[in-house]
Amino acid sequence: MRSNRAALRAGASMAATLPMIAGALALGIPAAHAADGPARDTLAGTRPAWATAKADKGSTSDSAKVSARVYLAGRDAAGLAAYARSVSDPGSPAYGKYLSAGQAEARFGATPAQVAAVKSWLTAAGLKVTGTSRHYVAVSGDVAAVEKAFGTQLHNYAKGGRTYRAPSGTASAPASLDGAVLTVTGLDNAPHKAASKEQLPPPDAVFKNSGPFSSYYGSNTASTLPSAYGKKIPYAVQGYTGKQLRAAYGAGGFTGKGVRVAITDAYASPTIAFDAATYAKAHGDASWKTGQLRQVLPADYTKTEECGAAGWYGEETLDVEAVHAVAPAANVTYVGAASCYDDDLLDSLSKVVDNHLADIVSNSWGDIEANQTPDLAAAYDQVFQFGAVEGIGFYFSSGDNGDEVANTGTKQVDTPANSAWVTAVGGTSLAVGKNDKYLWETGWGTDKASLSADGKSWTDFPGAYTSGAGGGTSRTVAQPYYQKGVVPKALATANNAAGNRVVPDIAAIADPNTGFKVGQTQTFADGTQQYSEYRIGGTSLAAPVIAAVQALAQEARGGKAIGFANPSIYSKYGSRVYHDVTDNPTGSGLAVARVDFANGYDATDGLLTSVRSLGKDSSLSAVKGYDDVTGVGSPTNGYVESYRSRR
Repeated sequence: MRSNRAALRAGASMAATLPMIAGALALGIPAAHAADGPARDTLAGTRPAWATAKADKGSTSDSAKVSARVYLAGRDAAGLAAYARSVSDPGSPAYGKYLSAGQAEARFGATPAQVAAVKSWLTAAGLKVTGTSRHYVAVSGDVAAVEKAFGTQLHNYAKGGRTYRAPSGTASAPASLDGAVLTVTGLDNAPHKAASKEQLPPPDAVFKNSGPFSSYYGSNTASTLPSAYGKKIPYAVQGYTGKQLRAAYGAGGFTGKGVRVAITDAYASPTIAFDAATYAKAHGDASWKTGQLRQVLPADYTKTEECGAAGWYGEETLDVEAVHAVAPAANVTYVGAASCYDDDLLDSLSKVVDNHLADIVSNSWGDIEANQTPDLAAAYDQVFQFGAVEGIGFYFSSGDNGDEVANTGTKQVDTPANSAWVTAVGGTSLAVGKNDKYLWETGWGTDKASLSADGKSWTDFPGAYTSGAGGGTSRTVAQPYYQKGVVPKALATANNAAGNRVVPDIAAIADPNTGFKVGQTQTFADGTQQYSEYRIGGTSLAAPVIAAVQALAQEARGGKAIGFANPSIYSKYGSRVYHDVTDNPTGSGLAVARVDFANGYDATDGLLTSVRSLGKDSSLSAVKGYDDVTGVGSPTNGYVESYRSRR
């Protein structure tokens, strides 16, 4: 379901993309009775915002084929949301009293009678049931049958220069089902897909960084290059390693032992086991033990060309290696989706929850909020709520395009990081000095200027904006209770006087110019497949780093799951467990020098030299206190330790 979030290897960022919303259905609010038509309940959010009268191109052909999913509300949708909140809130008597997957299903899942009733309704309307799960009934059929089943007409609408199908009115279900239906997806056919946020070169195109490098921040000054901000600047780091990140974020003696972390992306790298083992050995990380890394994969993959399957390999590689580097004893389960579309991504998330494969789930994909639809938001939020009652926390990258204006022309946040039921992870530029000493962080935001032809100045310094941590105020998701009193009113009310969700919640290293080194098998110019290493960044680095830090915190807590972490994260706001990240930590402008291969892998076609400014994130700013670039800040060496008291 999600669209694409770009990230450059070593040069830009990395994460994937995907849409979603938090609406009334996602919070378990009962559907309203339709005013016109006998005994039907409306399914709020099933008509997309772009299906306007002005864009209407007329009725869809009755014979056109439709595939849809009818998501089940379960026994007690409102109770599910309420219990998810209570077990996640440190101030609640029910805090930490999680249910097993079986208990959650028995208490909140759909009953066999509800499933049977929904299937009977759909088949009676002329639709064919093509599959069922704990969460939905999948159907297919022609437009005429769909219109009969859901009590609305399907029309064609102009959207972004193309034409797509969508309901002309809000869909509904028979009131006799007594609220068994949560929502329906698939009535519109606009693209709902995720793509690896980071557009890494696929395995058939090797990528390498050129030097010179710094081994730690500031170790190698670019003395022969022009100054920036009144001083000589250092070369970009070659890529931080786990040892440096563990020191920066206060890992101490914790390793994540006994903690299970899951990673979701689309598809699966065929060389991940070799790459992860080779990388760990090369950088002094603990070797992977038998069974410590496993993959849960679908029987078949679909839409591999459309989704750019090979582009997801680098995403999985980064996520797996980053988690292991920071939490080397944690067990890692990679859950690959059959495609980059919502249905398959939802299935992957549901596998984690239904089988409780992990307590912590890292997700480096998303989309712009304008592409989200309430029906899908409801389906996603239901999975997140089931996870919360089981003690599972979901961590999503906040985006790599700042306020998204440069990317889309409209200021907006990314999804599903905007969900009130996930932890949105923002990004920083990180300076780790000699002897792995934490120096400072800025909010991640990059301006780039190239070296002039005569080598004596930077052209149009500080240059143009290239990328930065996603953040801002949602237009669709109401302010969650845990943000009240922490998020400044001006941010919360930017789009709604009543207050909306602000992204992100917490942050970690993301800037590719102060990035992380990864190792991946790629295809070299001579056609051979070889393992090589490069520097990478993006909030799809920040997300697995925070997930790994949470694994350390869970170990410090005696192995007791933290679950949905936001209430706990915000309850610690203002304490010494966070670095209060700002854009100007040293009192003067900051930048690094970068030298890149023009062709991406060797000096045959020349080198490109540039200056990359730090702390320049679009219209967003990292300031003292909570901000919409880094949230409450990044973990200090007291963060992991702070969980000891909650055993």
